[in-house]
Amino acid sequence: MAHYALINSDNLVVAVITGVDETVTQTDLDGSLVGGSAEAWEIFYAAQPQHGQNLYCKRTSYNNNIRKRYAGVGFTYDTARDAFIEPKPWASWVFGEATLTWSAPVPYPSAGGPWNWDEATVSWVAL
Repeated sequence: MAHYALINSDNLVVAVITGVDETVTQTDLDGSLVGGSAEAWEIFYAAQPQHGQNLYCKRTSYNNNIRKRYAGVGFTYDTARDAFIEPKPWASWVFGEATLTWSAPVPYPSAGGPWNWDEATVSWVAL
């Protein structure tokens, strides 16, 4: 089984669906052959009426080897990086170009804890 992210015109993931592996082919209702590649299935799933309109589709992977990480609802699909980017968790957090993830502006404490982020003080506080 493969997983596909349905993406709106703002590049936001609105759903993640389970589909067939990209190597599977089938004959569609109109008799045309569908599948054989991830791109073919992306087009097929985006065109399904139950998914709404003006959506496009990209393959995603639980083991993060396709498009950097597994997509989730609310993630952004970055077309330039061909990657799914998680939502920014806090206003003060910064985006890491090398990892394509958000990080706190203050490193996570190495001792004590557990710790929780406090946006008001822009610091980690012990629970």
